[in-house]
Amino acid sequence: MEDNDEQGPRGSAAAPDAPPMAGRFRGYLPVVMDVETGGFDCKRHALLEMAAVPIEIDEDGFLFPGETVSVHVEPAPGLEIDPKSLEITGIRLDHPFRDAQTERDALDRIFVPIRAATKRNGCQRAILVGHNAHFDLGFLNAAIARVGHKRSPFHSFSTMDTVTLAAMAYGQTVLARAVQAAGLHWDSAEAHSAVYDTERTAQLFCAVMNRWKQFNDLDLAHAAED
Repeated sequence: MEDNDEQGPRGSAAAPDAPPMAGRFRGYLPVVMDVETGGFDCKRHALLEMAAVPIEIDEDGFLFPGETVSVHVEPAPGLEIDPKSLEITGIRLDHPFRDAQTERDALDRIFVPIRAATKRNGCQRAILVGHNAHFDLGFLNAAIARVGHKRSPFHSFSTMDTVTLAAMAYGQTVLARAVQAAGLHWDSAEAHSAVYDTERTAQLFCAVMNRWKQFNDLDLAHAAED
């Protein structure tokens, strides 16, 4: 399946004066995202938390995590919540400071800064980066469909998955092990919150991509010497 014009660019080169990210991923801005939910079925189980981190790029072409945006979500009417999921995530739906928002408002809370980051980086669309990314995109798309949201910045089906990237770079597929293999800190007590998992996944994504850039730059330097 190929991209169509509504989903974003089709291989066009960035303008010479465009921000560096515009030409790095074919006009897409990587945005790391994690969701916490009431189960595994995006059509049946409730969306409970979302967090997102846009990826930025420095003047040397190395990637780094941008600013985190997050939101607690009110369970949509009619959807289920498996108590076992709450045991894993530690989410307390009745917590007095949870400050949960409706799905519509929660999506806007995530989408507004992502659209701003996409524009600032000269990109035409965001692409979701996640650990088992289609799980997160499935719940995101299900919420978008439920509320009839028309302004999602994300590509509707393409993703970048750090499971595959970590397997290639470090031989690990579990997030905690991949993060540690990349030389990054992992705190099991903080895991399974949308913010923590998103921020660690963003660090992991940048570590893999920057490692590849270093290898590629080295190969180009050796080729120039020859």
